[in-house]
Amino acid sequence: MKKIGFVKWIVAGVLVLVLGFFGFTAEVREGENAVITRFGAARAEVTEAGLYFKLPWPFENVVKYDARNQYTESAYLETLTKDKRNVIFQSFAVWNIEDPLKYHTSVGNSELAAKYVNDLIINATNSVMGNYKMSNLVSLDEEELMIDEIENGIFERVKEHALSQYGIKVMDVSIMKLSLPENNLKSVFDQMTKDRQAAIDVISSNGQLEASKIMYEAEAEAARIMAEGVEKAAEINAETEKLVASIYAEAQAANISLYKFLTQLDTLMNSVNENTTLIVKKDEYPFDIFGSLPDDLLKKVAVAVAENEALDASKNAG
Repeated sequence: MKKIGFVKWIVAGVLVLVLGFFGFTAEVREGENAVITRFGAARAEVTEAGLYFKLPWPFENVVKYDARNQYTESAYLETLTKDKRNVIFQSFAVWNIEDPLKYHTSVGNSELAAKYVNDLIINATNSVMGNYKMSNLVSLDEEELMIDEIENGIFERVKEHALSQYGIKVMDVSIMKLSLPENNLKSVFDQMTKDRQAAIDVISSNGQLEASKIMYEAEAEAARIMAEGVEKAAEINAETEKLVASIYAEAQAANISLYKFLTQLDTLMNSVNENTTLIVKKDEYPFDIFGSLPDDLLKKVAVAVAENEALDASKNAG
């Protein structure tokens, strides 16, 4: 009987120790944080894994929360852009509990936390998209696209309000899906067509400008070459006339009678052709040349003229 009584006391002592251990301690595991409450009011928060002392229930209680990253998808949201176009968004957020005390007092469970994060995303999306046009979301011009900037604006607003209001740290908010209402598709396609036509017009205009530039440069170069040719021809002509004048001057200085004869003969030859019939006085200039020449010289001149005419006639016939 004494042994049985002793065993009972040992068992009772062990039970007391076990109950005392579990009653006065709380274990917080890795990936968890906790809030210790006293008579329902939050007394302390625990953010590190370990064994912590507390008063037994009903004096104190430990409320544990999942401290790992959480993933939340927002509901579909139809919102307006700056240019009054409807667009449908669906975003996702990655978050965790940063401030267990604030989370405990303002949220209390993960289902409500997901709902609050979703509400913050909706409010931030409406606020941000009021500053951007449809072309900042859908455009053929890469310079107009501002999706990264829009996502960052939504993220910053959600992050700020989630931490200050609910103790939730939001690490990422990104656009998951982007679509358009059925009645907006035609206007978007029309806008894309206009954007493409505008790009074509720019390319065509640049091509025409480049072509005009090339034509202008070519014409300027041709005009320059022509001017140089005219200038060179004028120089050659002037040199030729100068040389002819020099030859005439030398001929005149060498034999004035021969120079006079040649001048009169040249004038006479330029005055007639094979179809010309002249009635002249042989004592009048320039036909007085025939009267001042000996008969044998006149015959030679006539023969030379006839030969020249025959030669010209044969060339024309050929």
